[in-house]
Amino acid sequence: MQGHSHYVPKTGIGKWFDARLPLPRLVYDSFIAYPVPKNLNYFWTFGGILSVMLVAQIITGVVLAMHYTAHVDLAFNSIEKIMRDVNYGWMIRYLHANGASMFFVAVYVHMLRGLYYGSYKAPREILWILGVIIYLLMMATAFMGYVLPWGQMSLWGAVVITNLFSAIPVVGPTIVEFLWGGYSVDNPTLNRFFSLHYLLPFMIAGVVALHVWALHVTGQNNPTGVEVKDIKKDTVPFTPYATIKDAFGIICFFILFAWFAFFQPNYLGHAVNYVPGDPLVTPAHIVPEWYFLPFYAILRAITFDINLIVFVIPSKLGGVLAMFAAIAVLAFLPWLDTSKVKSTAYRPLHKQFFWAFVVVCVMLGWLGSKPAEYPYTVLSLIFTGLYFAYFLLVLPLLGLFETPKALPASIADAVLEQERKKGGAPVTAGANAAPQTKG
Repeated sequence: MQGHSHYVPKTGIGKWFDARLPLPRLVYDSFIAYPVPKNLNYFWTFGGILSVMLVAQIITGVVLAMHYTAHVDLAFNSIEKIMRDVNYGWMIRYLHANGASMFFVAVYVHMLRGLYYGSYKAPREILWILGVIIYLLMMATAFMGYVLPWGQMSLWGAVVITNLFSAIPVVGPTIVEFLWGGYSVDNPTLNRFFSLHYLLPFMIAGVVALHVWALHVTGQNNPTGVEVKDIKKDTVPFTPYATIKDAFGIICFFILFAWFAFFQPNYLGHAVNYVPGDPLVTPAHIVPEWYFLPFYAILRAITFDINLIVFVIPSKLGGVLAMFAAIAVLAFLPWLDTSKVKSTAYRPLHKQFFWAFVVVCVMLGWLGSKPAEYPYTVLSLIFTGLYFAYFLLVLPLLGLFETPKALPASIADAVLEQERKKGGAPVTAGANAAPQTKG
């Protein structure tokens, strides 16, 4: 996609450095001269937004770790001390706590964009799988971070989630004992979670580097799903075209982030978590953070034993398997979707199923926030079935029977056609090229 490097050092020091460690060349080729499809829309800015959010979370997390005490008797009070006594501690803590929610807002938009435009299809399968791995690491990091304040919801969330592993046959109790560091959620558990919460963001950064590398090898997808055929006509340099658009998207996103952090900092949290954790008092309704709610609904949807004739899967194990399968199925998406057309913009039937799938995900999130009682458990089971049906039935069969719209011959043709529909003048086919017309 990049082709031969056009970077030329302009100074003697630059030439000396480039011959020994070509870091400026790497930056130039990856973020300045790198060709990107000229028809990218603002949904593609969420990759840049996620990168900035990751850096912000790491920086604020490191500062908070300087003042946090990982001990069940001191953790809650250390958070209060950060909020009240540390200079700008309230701001750093709110930026970090709300940053986790904003991180997941951006990642869900990023994932839905990938689903809509078929960014998981060949030749980007590895790119997609790396994204799923990043998502799993994010979930683990966020869960462990939520435990650290050691409020009532933090403590009991840890009890509920870690207990899930006890459903695994044979090794389950051993895993739970290892996670706890003993026979109950206590000080060793908090120390383990603090250590992992500090470590995992740096692992995420490493996988993100692989993710970006894979992206630069295969090139970016685009709203048409048509691959680049002519770099001069179909693409523009990353800088300034993509960087300006990304910068604008990041600024708009950070306005939303700042509104939550400074005006509604506790809106996305739970009031009960401002009560110190008490292992002798169980909250009336234990729920995770909002970004885990769809999977929490899937977990609780299985309220019956599954009889497979050969053996029986207990309801608890069935719920755990369903929850993890809901995430694992994403990794197999490149092979489950049988359509040759990438972009849903050219698949009228799939577009309807896609938006129905979005509604299913939203409904699962709502059901996850409700008590585990009738009718919510029945509705959770129904929507869990619809969730898996989209991946295991709709996508494999739709590719065999759907008749897609005709694809444009190239990205440049798609851009010109869009301009004609808007009634505007023809756009240039390249950054510095003369106006082009179709045919």
